[in-house]
Amino acid sequence: MSVTASGGSSLARPQLYQTVAVSTILQAEQQDRFLEKGELNELTAYYQSGAQRLEIAQTLTDNADLIVSRAANRIFTGGTPMAYLEKPKEVEEMAVATASGNTNVSSEAMTYVESRSGSRSSGLFGSFRSLFTSSGPIPPGFRPINVTRYGPSNMQKSLRDLSWFLRYITYSIVAGDPNILVVNVRGLREVIERACSADATIVALQEMRAAALDYFQRDEQAKSLVSEYFNVLVTEFKAPSPSDKLRQGPSPDVQGLKLPQSYFNAAERRQKFVMKPGLSASEKQAVIKAAYRQIFERDITRAYSQSNSYLESQVKNGDISMKEFVRRVCKSPLYRQQFFEPFINSRALELAFRHILGRGPSSREEVQKYFAIVSEGGLSALVDALVDSQEYSDYFGEETVPYLRGLGQEAQECRNWGMQQDLFNYSAPFRKVPQFITTFAKYDRPLPDQHVYGSGNDPLEIQFGAIFPKETRNPSASPAPFNKDTKRILIHRGPAINNQIGNPKARGEFPGSLGAKVFRLNNELPGTSNGSGVKFAETSTQAVIRAAYRQVFGRDVYDGQRLKVAEIKLENGEITVREFIRNLAKSDLFRNMYWSSLYVVKAIEYIHRRLLGRPTYGRQEMNEYFDLCSKKGFYALVDAIIDSPEYSEAFGEDTIPYERYLTPGGLQLRKTRPGNLSEGIGAKVQKQETPRFVQLGQLPSIRTQPEIQQKVKQGVSLQREQTKVFKLTNTADKVALKNAIAAAYRQVFERDLDPYVVQTQFTVLESKLSNEEITVKEFIEGLGCSDLYIKEFYAPYPNTKVIELGTKHFLGRAPLNQREIQKYNRILATQGIRAFIGAMVNSMEYIQVFGEDTVPYRRFPTLPAANFPNTEKLYNKLTKQDKEIVIPSFEPTKLNI
Repeated sequence: MSVTASGGSSLARPQLYQTVAVSTILQAEQQDRFLEKGELNELTAYYQSGAQRLEIAQTLTDNADLIVSRAANRIFTGGTPMAYLEKPKEVEEMAVATASGNTNVSSEAMTYVESRSGSRSSGLFGSFRSLFTSSGPIPPGFRPINVTRYGPSNMQKSLRDLSWFLRYITYSIVAGDPNILVVNVRGLREVIERACSADATIVALQEMRAAALDYFQRDEQAKSLVSEYFNVLVTEFKAPSPSDKLRQGPSPDVQGLKLPQSYFNAAERRQKFVMKPGLSASEKQAVIKAAYRQIFERDITRAYSQSNSYLESQVKNGDISMKEFVRRVCKSPLYRQQFFEPFINSRALELAFRHILGRGPSSREEVQKYFAIVSEGGLSALVDALVDSQEYSDYFGEETVPYLRGLGQEAQECRNWGMQQDLFNYSAPFRKVPQFITTFAKYDRPLPDQHVYGSGNDPLEIQFGAIFPKETRNPSASPAPFNKDTKRILIHRGPAINNQIGNPKARGEFPGSLGAKVFRLNNELPGTSNGSGVKFAETSTQAVIRAAYRQVFGRDVYDGQRLKVAEIKLENGEITVREFIRNLAKSDLFRNMYWSSLYVVKAIEYIHRRLLGRPTYGRQEMNEYFDLCSKKGFYALVDAIIDSPEYSEAFGEDTIPYERYLTPGGLQLRKTRPGNLSEGIGAKVQKQETPRFVQLGQLPSIRTQPEIQQKVKQGVSLQREQTKVFKLTNTADKVALKNAIAAAYRQVFERDLDPYVVQTQFTVLESKLSNEEITVKEFIEGLGCSDLYIKEFYAPYPNTKVIELGTKHFLGRAPLNQREIQKYNRILATQGIRAFIGAMVNSMEYIQVFGEDTVPYRRFPTLPAANFPNTEKLYNKLTKQDKEIVIPSFEPTKLNI
């Protein structure tokens, strides 16, 4: 794979046909392992038969004209077929046989070529013998073709095709793999049927097989080898033309919709791994290793001796599916460290596409959609969006390990085909430049290379002018007109009069309400302040500490990442805010975020913005920091920024750094970000004025009794008053009985069963209820113990979800607390689902609320206030579409990978 300098498209050289050696080694390479004993034996047998295969191919090549002539004379009549063979190797004598040997065939139809090879089966007598031997079953629709009516052009094409078939046989014998026959022969029957006759071609191929076998009468092994490949040739020709492979997916703008089946047959044979319950332990382990190779691009168990035994045991035992295994591995800390934290969002997005969906992003719209997801929800939201997509279900389902859908696997889109193949052929840790988003930006409008830091500028303000080594265009074609003395344009966040460029003495001025929020630590005793340090001061040390973490790290950190010792010293007054900021900047977390994983220019720019509150002025200031980093390192850079006069004047000893300046590009990105546009941008604002007569006609606000009642009921759903209770008091009323049974179905199964299920299994229960043999409570218990309820609401879910659904169906509410969940969980685990349902239906709560003759319903008035939100959330969810647990029994924990 190589990238051209003109358009950025990839030049692909796919493997056209498979050989034994290539297919065997390629399969082992895809599985990241050495060749096994059976594969080595297969290669050994192939190489040992190499001389024999070459000899067979040479024999068939030397006698190709004889073999083709025998087949041609079998299907053509009324002329000399071999006269139309294109470019014969040498002029050979044509011997015309007399009609004495066959009274049904004319003399013109029996034309043979004498061979000089000395084979005992060739020549005139071998040809006569072939007339009386059967070469195979003759199709019922076969009729000899008249040469005169067929025409010279068609005759040349037919003999050329027969020669090509024989050439494919020799190629396959040498390669040891019939892949070339499958690729080139399958699907030709319909093509030849329109031009000639498929039945005649089958007869010709059978005759070619018989003619070829005559040359190997004394070598049974060679005869068996030739017969095997000819049988494949005839079988593939008889096979119908395969349909084109279509690209699956719901996107309406998919390009490259079809892939010819021959291209798919010629592609690399990539093994697919499926996790089935009946596999052996070694086979399941091979499937798990395949998942690791797809997600981490390497076998982590062999390369790093790392694995996740808990997840592996779950997927082996069938507790979770392969789809869920892929989801959890992609959310693991190891994947986050390898493929998310070292990259920007666009690169992490396309790598997630490669690992989870087996392809690259399809279009710019798709990049924008998932870029918004990863920006808002991070890696976890991106993984959930990809794994839960319809495309993942269509291609991989619940059991199949994702695989690369590259050349020959499916139809490829033409607009970004080069980037797709480029993504498949480069390892992620060695290429951190995003491929798709920069390409799409170049397609829209090429940006000028006028950047302070060099020509390799990026439209996103996160690269800071890095010059990447691989540029598809010449950077010298449009040099930047800026030199090292040029300053960047910086916009002040606050009043313009306090801009330190125009007024350097205004560094210590606070921005006020027009700028960022300022946090100062006020440690003065009450009553001792003269008023100068009260403005923008915070008496709460914890508020200052939280603001410091947000400014330095850009977010709130986890409890384990906090510097507890430095926080205690700050609260006790042992260190100042400046020293606290210094400790945060020198921590391992800050170093890993803004130094270790970035190149120097980008790291300096990030650190400068975090600690000093502004971007760098230009290359001159950047050069000084760069020189300091190269000589003294990271800690010297932090000390130089915090100990600088600008820091002292702007923030002093008691102020948290805040954003003072930003670039025009950064300001434009903030204003034009999707979803952040104000009302007056991009549209004419028309102020709607209410006419004066309407204002005069409106009544003043009066507190009436209905308004007071409405405020009392504020926040309570109207379903509280609209709930209908079905109570069966008299079974003689068939309408009431029918309504009660239907209400019971809706309560227990969450739907009406009439359109979906034949109610033969509930007929006995209905008849007992109508005959007053059982009560409504016992009818409800019978529905819960039925096979349908167990199949719908017990088998697919964990115990916690089953308990939630049970309390919803039989008690009309959500679980009260963890103690109730533990109580029912013990019953469910030890005695089963039927005992669990019986415990709920026969409980004191059920008898007090519903009694013996009332169908359970959603209980609005009788629920405690703490349980109302959970019940509201549980009833507003569709069980089949949302399997999330409302009240989890434990907090989610991090996986130890």
